[in-house]
Amino acid sequence: MDELLAYRDRFPILRDCVYLINHSLAAMPAAAEERLLEYARMWRERGIRSWGEGWWDMSVSVGDQLGRIMGAPPGSIVMHQNVTIAEAVVLSCFPRLGARNRVVYEEANFPSVRYLYEAQPQLEVVAVEDDRAIVDAIDERTLLVPISHVLYKNAEIQDVEAIVARAHDAGAHVVLDCYQSAGVVPFDLTGLGVDFAVGGSVKWLCGGPGAGWLYVRPDLAERLEPTLVGWQGHARPFAFEPELEYAAGARRFLTGTPNVPALYAATAGYDVIEEVGVPRIRERSLALTQLLIDGCDAAGLEVVSPREADRRGGTVVVSTPDHAGVHRELGERGVICDFRPDSGQEAPAATPPAPGREDRAASGGAGGVRLGPHFFNTEDEVRRALAELADIVESGAYERHAGAAARY
Repeated sequence: MDELLAYRDRFPILRDCVYLINHSLAAMPAAAEERLLEYARMWRERGIRSWGEGWWDMSVSVGDQLGRIMGAPPGSIVMHQNVTIAEAVVLSCFPRLGARNRVVYEEANFPSVRYLYEAQPQLEVVAVEDDRAIVDAIDERTLLVPISHVLYKNAEIQDVEAIVARAHDAGAHVVLDCYQSAGVVPFDLTGLGVDFAVGGSVKWLCGGPGAGWLYVRPDLAERLEPTLVGWQGHARPFAFEPELEYAAGARRFLTGTPNVPALYAATAGYDVIEEVGVPRIRERSLALTQLLIDGCDAAGLEVVSPREADRRGGTVVVSTPDHAGVHRELGERGVICDFRPDSGQEAPAATPPAPGREDRAASGGAGGVRLGPHFFNTEDEVRRALAELADIVESGAYERHAGAAARY
């Protein structure tokens, strides 16, 4: 894996700190800054002509690049601002529910997703303990099963195949949230057979905020008609016709004007992930997370995320006496990570989160300090983080932050 370390120079922040928060906001590729300058130059020099010279089609062309990474055919992924919007577009395809009005997912589903479905008065939402319970809860009244591929809080990989099989037997549709798996866990959307998939670029894809995406299984894309739609979803958007005629395929799942700057930045991350290859990234991730687990065991620290390689995403979660205090002390020592509060525990008072940090809220399961090395991190960085973590817990250094506001 030494050849992967050659990519470190592409990520400037690695020169300044031990960056182990790639599950939350991955390190920025230097090329992202160049892409944003390219966007600014094009706007400055080409003006409105830019739409016909690439901007308008980026919602699909950038999605096609993601398709190569995630095993989806061309034209089946379109770009949105975030997962909430993408899932709302999916939900809008089913305006007349009747008796099939149940939504089933795990209690540890990402809060923003839960909020969307809980806010719909026509839906009966069923939140169950884990992926096995999802299979048992799906019945002929179930409409959608919006699940996480990897749980955001403890990085547990879910048994997607069993859920998809049961959902399809019952006539339900699966919406797979790949935010915590895309770019670090290999998967094939076509092979999985999911009906929809969503995700974003903030985390392991190294693409930054504002570039969410939606996959629609091609056969479904030809017959579903979303009611949350905009002019990009029209068959002839620049004809400005007063009546809606849906575009073909996944384009009909677009809304309004695309977030062009975010798409420019995101492709810098996608380029690196595509070049390295997710299988190689996964191999490196498993090695580094195992090093973290072994180091925690040696230091007497409790790991509360999965230990088994086939159930472990890219993050190791460590229980501590005070997650917020330990996290803050680690940050002051140059180890950048984050934490999640324990289930039932209120998060400490915090300053308003930065844009893109809506996942501060807790959900089911034990919390802890989260450490997420990516393929460009070194063993020495992991060992340093472990040494600092063990010292902070053993010495009680975290206690000096008692009552302090939690922050990143």
